Amino acid sequence: MKTSDFEFELPDELIAQYPTPERGGSRLFVLDRASGATTHAKVAELPAYLPEGALLVFNDSKVRKARIYGETEAGGKAEFLLVRKLPDGLWSCMAVKAKKRVPGSRYRFAEGRVASVVREDGELRVLSFEPELDEDWIERNGHIPLPPYVKREDGAFDAERYQTVLAATPGSVAAPTAGLHFTGALLDAIRARGCELARVTLHVGLGTFLPVRVEELEDHRMHEEEYTVSAETAAAFARARSEGRPVVAVGTTSVRTLESAWADGALRVGDGATSIFIYPGYRFRAVDRLFTNFHTPGSTLLMLVSAFAGRERILAAYAEAVRERYRFFSYGDAMLIL
Repeated sequence: MKTSDFEFELPDELIAQYPTPERGGSRLFVLDRASGATTHAKVAELPAYLPEGALLVFNDSKVRKARIYGETEAGGKAEFLLVRKLPDGLWSCMAVKAKKRVPGSRYRFAEGRVASVVREDGELRVLSFEPELDEDWIERNGHIPLPPYVKREDGAFDAERYQTVLAATPGSVAAPTAGLHFTGALLDAIRARGCELARVTLHVGLGTFLPVRVEELEDHRMHEEEYTVSAETAAAFARARSEGRPVVAVGTTSVRTLESAWADGALRVGDGATSIFIYPGYRFRAVDRLFTNFHTPGSTLLMLVSAFAGRERILAAYAEAVRERYRFFSYGDAMLIL
């Protein structure tokens, strides 16, 4: 199967540049993957489309203000994305103009922080900061890492709206965007439907958002991302399975966590790391339904939902969503796949 099999036409004006005025105000495209039937609704109506008693699993990772700006020793501008904290105070980073960020290069940042490139690691640069970076400094001086298809600088409102209401542990460089649609009131309505809520944590990194640069899917290699499954969530999953209640993954990162942690009919408790690449032909073991956003052409996320519902079904649904003027990508509308 080829990457080009997952391309589709999308007018630029349908790429959402801002969130809806109110959280939860998005549209909902409902797809029955068995019949191909589609329904147009609103996210606020989601409880009515959920199977009674379903277990919904959310990713509660918090987006770090991972985009930082500094200066070179010559006074030029420098921009880095803090991808992952490493031992000994080092950080693995993506760099703008990466070819110029060679080992030994030094940079100045806010509040007297100085960093130097320790080594290159493929597409990434490993930086050492003096003094060491902490979450408080990042919160004060970093910027929300909006994706490149959002053609604007981050604003103060993004600090709230590019974060889910369940966000807990900092570590992601992109939002688990399916969760952006949920409000406290909507979660209460889902519980009132008789559904159960659970959480996993997967810190979104390069594995989720880097583009596929090979033509043959089998040649693509995902970057590793860290996840955690609690004993409470594993127990909720076991109850749902034993009682015949469906598991609804909220977002592709929840899918990747559940499928990675699944072993012998149960979820493994604890920390793990995954580089799982899900594309058509994959057999799902832990997930029965999926709530997600609309994804970019040729992306691993589009391949994952195509594995779940079928490539032709998904591309037909996306074409219908374009005709119906749905909003796409991180700040866009939602899809429920039954």
